Amino acid sequence: MEMQLSMVILEVRDLPASIEFYRRVGLDLADPGPGRPVVIHRMGSGVSLLLTTSFASAYDPAWSRPNGGYQQLLEFYAGENGAVDQRWADLVDAGYHGRMPPTQTVGPYAAMVDDPDGNVVLLTSDETARVDRAP
Repeated sequence: MEMQLSMVILEVRDLPASIEFYRRVGLDLADPGPGRPVVIHRMGSGVSLLLTTSFASAYDPAWSRPNGGYQQLLEFYAGENGAVDQRWADLVDAGYHGRMPPTQTVGPYAAMVDDPDGNVVLLTSDETARVDRAP
């Protein structure tokens, strides 16, 4: 069987703040259940995004939160260039740190913004990142 990415798990400091951010990105996240420090959103691609405050810290005694920099980018296909511009403006206007304004890179038209935990979110109009297109 082919290996498939099924879920991205982000260990977050403040679950409500992260939910608000990813809703502004455009995800339809549910509210967490009572007493549950976790929210999961399954995207049309089949990949799920899970936000939690206590998975790695509860099960990995050697885990520690990264100190500075970032180790990954989460890419979200936003649609046309104008949609990237608009999503970027909405997030920055809401007070999130803009790491890179909308730019035509050597690859896709893209922008980068930090989520509340410093994870970098890449917003693109890159058709190859679109999951509902024909292969």
